[in-house]
Amino acid sequence: MHNRGEIEQNHAHAGVSTPVAPTAFLPVLEQIAADIAATPGRGRPADYIPALAAVDPRRFGMAVAELDGTVYGVGDWRTPFSTQSITKAFTLALALSLEGEALWEHVGREPSGNPFNSLVQLEYENGIPRNPFINAGALVVTDRLHSLTGDAAGTLRAFLRAESGNPDLDFDRQVASSEAAHGDRNAALAYFMASYRNIANPVPDLLDQYFRQCSLEASCADLALAASFLARHGIRADGSSLLTRSQAKQVNAVMLTCGTYDAAGDFAYRVGLPGKSGVGGGIIAVVPGRCTLCVWSPGLDERGNSVAGVAALARFTTLTGLSVF
Repeated sequence: MHNRGEIEQNHAHAGVSTPVAPTAFLPVLEQIAADIAATPGRGRPADYIPALAAVDPRRFGMAVAELDGTVYGVGDWRTPFSTQSITKAFTLALALSLEGEALWEHVGREPSGNPFNSLVQLEYENGIPRNPFINAGALVVTDRLHSLTGDAAGTLRAFLRAESGNPDLDFDRQVASSEAAHGDRNAALAYFMASYRNIANPVPDLLDQYFRQCSLEASCADLALAASFLARHGIRADGSSLLTRSQAKQVNAVMLTCGTYDAAGDFAYRVGLPGKSGVGGGIIAVVPGRCTLCVWSPGLDERGNSVAGVAALARFTTLTGLSVF
């Protein structure tokens, strides 16, 4: 594994990359990569999706994107991986930008305390998911975005391509097919919410959109750049506004309290940043007003979060003193 850092300037809206001088965070990333490389025990990749189960759990990459588009990283920071639930943060932002406060009539903002694919709370909460990042909530948000755009997954892909400056960012059809073949629980969640009239689109269409959304492949560099609008208080790479400052605060707040499955409290305790994880082993994290990070290592803990990824982000906030607390 190459731990030596690299850096470039990325103008996502112009598609231009030119070298720039190193920044203060690069030695920090190199130290983190060295620490992680010396750490035994990395967890296990997600085994219910064959394409994920085959990935070496000792792979590691980490990238930082500054507010001006400078992006740099260590290890496998340019290697595309399956984003999975990380995309839920972006679909939430896109739906919120189009629907505003009315979105929260369909999904809550509270931590669930239950596994991400749990059916338990939906019945006694009348088909309203507890938050946008458990599977039920993400299905609702994708449903809203699909109603608003006619193509939720395509809208997400176009946004990520624009913000990352990577026109090749795309779906992995093998992963989408694998998820669809093991998607009975998600189908149950969607049909159950439809019975409460909290799903507007035909469930098969929604599931197709959702599985495609989760199958997007991107690198740490792509995702750190794409999430930078949350550090810029809602401002996109081209200077236009996706979210108001208040809406960006809302997305960051829900990421902090609900973004790492039922381990959000521990993540806030250890890392102290808004974050969103995925079972592909990636985690994005936001330092509002300063930078965004993405880390990837496919070995997961029992709650579905990257073991090395959480450790790396905790080390970053310890070494830099940057957190929201």
